[in-house]
Amino acid sequence: MNTATGQTATLPRFPLGKLVATQGALRLLTQHKVEPFDLILRHAGGDYGAIDAEDVSANEAAIKRGHRILSSYPLGSDKRLWIITEADRSVTTLLLPDEY
Repeated sequence: MNTATGQTATLPRFPLGKLVATQGALRLLTQHKVEPFDLILRHAGGDYGAIDAEDVSANEAAIKRGHRILSSYPLGSDKRLWIITEADRSVTTLLLPDEY
């Protein structure tokens, strides 16, 4: 447990590869004062944010089979940030849905 934050560290469930972010994602994170690594750790630990049960199942299968993994985190009342780890685990991208 991190005594400074009271949070328990979670080990990544899959490799993230290179971490990259679009300008739109960085602006949204800054606007809402969200630390990108907090969301990256959630993604890598299996907390995929606001996705339905079917997408959670697809992500769990993707971890085992080597497919793309998608997380979606609401920021503010009307925006979302996506985190996508590619199937080959070479890169994880933070982006806005309309930047996909």
